[in-house]
Amino acid sequence: MAPRRTIPDDHPAFAPLPVTRISLPAGHLRAAVHVSGRLSGRRLPVVCIPGYQRNMSDFTEFAAYFQRMGGGNWPVVLLDLPGRGRSDDRAKAEHYGSLADARDVAALLPALGIEQAVILGQGHGGQVAMALAMDHPLLVAGTVLLDSGPVADSRGIVRLRNNIQHVESLRGSKFVTAGFRRMLGGDYPGLPEARLDALMGRSHMIDRRGRARPLYDPRLIDALGNINFDDVLIAQWPLFDALSCAPLMLLRTQLTDQLRRETFDEMRRRRPDAVALTIAGQGSPALFDQREEIEAVAEFVIRTSKAALGRAA
Repeated sequence: MAPRRTIPDDHPAFAPLPVTRISLPAGHLRAAVHVSGRLSGRRLPVVCIPGYQRNMSDFTEFAAYFQRMGGGNWPVVLLDLPGRGRSDDRAKAEHYGSLADARDVAALLPALGIEQAVILGQGHGGQVAMALAMDHPLLVAGTVLLDSGPVADSRGIVRLRNNIQHVESLRGSKFVTAGFRRMLGGDYPGLPEARLDALMGRSHMIDRRGRARPLYDPRLIDALGNINFDDVLIAQWPLFDALSCAPLMLLRTQLTDQLRRETFDEMRRRRPDAVALTIAGQGSPALFDQREEIEAVAEFVIRTSKAALGRAA
């Protein structure tokens, strides 16, 4: 059996997101899924896939706002990939990867009765969306890539690894909180300390010993140990080209170090039909707390849903 991490159900980041755990076909894993709105054949659901070590709480504001725009019942599905949030960890570290994650998403959607969806993937979640489109194009009615593309930025990976190793080495809740505020402050300049502390709670909790305890399998970070700042990672443009099966929206946060500007520009060049938007004044993960970007995504989803279903959504 895969190990099951223990996270209090009343952890503040997860409190507004009750989940159902669904068994996956491989490895006896259970994945945590939160569904808001009503799944039906009349509206395409939005399926949100978080970043590399992230979890569904990164989409809390998005889901709530989208619900208000959709009359309260537009289906929004939030996932925790294995090893993240409230899903089970994989049995072996080498079992992690975007292809394995895509296979799990492909199993989860039919289990929920979903035949087609708009996939919103952030960072690693976008790479999972590309792999899903490659192997299961009929499941993907549209894709929103957020700070994600076929070329990962080694600088962002090294920064993530080093920052996490630093804050997890700190002792004492006061020092841990201060460390996270410094780490997050560069990505969200001007954000109040209370908001930075809430963001910390999306990836870590402070245990009784005053240490930062990750809300993900630590082996995910260990896997990044061999990547160096100046490494040039292999581009996966065939995966990006697989998204030609459906409409595409491209989002990039202004301060991200996950997706280089030149990669984003090349993605736009290859898909001139894609809707493209830059989210100003923040880095990864996107806060999704501003009306402009959520309304832009909602407009894309509603238009894609009408086109795919052939009737008013």
